[in-house]
Amino acid sequence: MCERLRAELIVGTGLDPAGRKAQVATLDDSDADPLLAVYVERRAELLRYFRVRLRSEAAAEDVVQDIYLRISRRGPEDVENPAAYLYRVGGNLMLDRIKQERRVSRRAAAWREVHGDPRGGETAADAPAADDAVAARQRLELVIQAVRELSPAVQRAFRLHKLEGLSHAETAAAMGVSRSSVEKYLMASLKHILAKVGR
Repeated sequence: MCERLRAELIVGTGLDPAGRKAQVATLDDSDADPLLAVYVERRAELLRYFRVRLRSEAAAEDVVQDIYLRISRRGPEDVENPAAYLYRVGGNLMLDRIKQERRVSRRAAAWREVHGDPRGGETAADAPAADDAVAARQRLELVIQAVRELSPAVQRAFRLHKLEGLSHAETAAAMGVSRSSVEKYLMASLKHILAKVGR
């Protein structure tokens, strides 16, 4: 067995140096334990499998490491299908992890609901900052003023398409003009608004 794999299997076990040596000795004796031999053989495959399901390299590493810890602590019972057993153990560990993350998320959300969302020692409001709101209102006033300066046909095309959500064809039908006229009206309106308000 290569040293790199042995080192990867030990990382994150939280054991003292003496315990780590015992874990390595157990791995070296994988010929005696067919489950450990299958684990060593399929470790990369397990990592890929759980990386896809958890969408996280670190989470997959944790689950695969936990599989090793779980099987290294078990008794000497025979396992009929070692590969299936490893995936079952990993699947259970993955579900436990997901459930725990959801519990933590719900608990944090409940706490924020009761106590607010502290940022910088103060409770943050969901509303934008006052100066941002004022700037947005001023910008909106400039857009409204620019639209009022448009010719009636261009104003109507702008209103139907941008505010009422009609397509170019629907706007053309509502106005009784061609689709290309609507496109020209909309281009003229956007150029005028950009000239007055900016980006």
